[in-house]
Amino acid sequence: MGVARYLVEAHVREGRAVSELARSHGVHRSWIYKLLARYRAEGEAGLEPRPRRPRRSPTKTSAGWVAEILALRGKLTGDGFDAGAQTIHAHLCREHPDVPSPSTIWRVLKAAGLVTPQPHKRPRSSYVRFCAELPNECWQTDITCWREVEIMGVIDDHSRLCVTANAFVRVTVADVVSTFYKGAERYGLPASLLSDNGAVYTAAPRGGRCAIESELIALGIVYKHSRPYHPQTCGKIERFHQTLKKHLAAQTPVDSLAQLQTQIDRFVAYYNEVRPHRALARRAPAAVYAARTKAAPHGNDHPPARHYRVRHDNVDASGTVTLRYRSRLHHIGLGRAHKGQRVLVLIADRDVRVLTIDGEILRQLELDPSRDYQPLG
Repeated sequence: MGVARYLVEAHVREGRAVSELARSHGVHRSWIYKLLARYRAEGEAGLEPRPRRPRRSPTKTSAGWVAEILALRGKLTGDGFDAGAQTIHAHLCREHPDVPSPSTIWRVLKAAGLVTPQPHKRPRSSYVRFCAELPNECWQTDITCWREVEIMGVIDDHSRLCVTANAFVRVTVADVVSTFYKGAERYGLPASLLSDNGAVYTAAPRGGRCAIESELIALGIVYKHSRPYHPQTCGKIERFHQTLKKHLAAQTPVDSLAQLQTQIDRFVAYYNEVRPHRALARRAPAAVYAARTKAAPHGNDHPPARHYRVRHDNVDASGTVTLRYRSRLHHIGLGRAHKGQRVLVLIADRDVRVLTIDGEILRQLELDPSRDYQPLG
């Protein structure tokens, strides 16, 4: 107010000309005339600085849009789903023909104090991304811990579709096979599968094959493993698990595995059918998965689908020997007459031969994986 009052006082008290004051103080005459008009109308209060904010803003986001944006933000956040400006924009586009832009939605969220400042991140353009060309060309799988249980997930690399996600107290090699087939039953077999080097995914460090390796070789599916200590190779399934656990953290804690599975199934349905995915141009994974022809197993360069083992064993009191096939125990009947006899078991996948130490064949059979006991005859 100092300069304004000085100019007014100089004109009113001293009678100095407006043009002279404007010239000597480097201001425009119109401003001095405006100050004089305010002074005559309001007195010294008229010389107080006036806000430059316009009385009306035709382009300001309407109160209705602000309320809907904040309500949708609250709903998504409450359910543990993504609730950024881009996601909110995608949801609004499904309900309205003309919606505010993502930048406008971001400003609404920021004005409401809902935007958390983040440190400067590496630009997305600097990342080298790898993506399968077709659905079912490659599936990614991994296991993540959630509180006191484990969750095994499988997603399609091309569409990010969650093929299946299941909770277990602890994932075993048999669970890996059953979960894989559960997804394949609904979406068909993939051309390849990518996983890390966990013990339930590979037995290579132990000099053998685990159940899922044997199954994939038999089906002609290429099996790939990430480089040790390099989780970025399986980054898509890692990111899916991060999103899933964010949702589960916002839910009411459950007391049983079945209740947890219900929460997971609800999330998977939303994730596949509704959730706009940033990497898919804000489309839902199910829509991207359905849009193109599906890949299928086409054979590979692995050795023939035969797994060889040699075992020394004793026939038990009930006249049987026991072997493990695909992580399941099977009992082979030989008869009580051979009780306590030392035998040699030669296994080539499902082709099993039981011999005496001298080489006499006691029994030859093709193992039936659906039966625990393989009877004589």
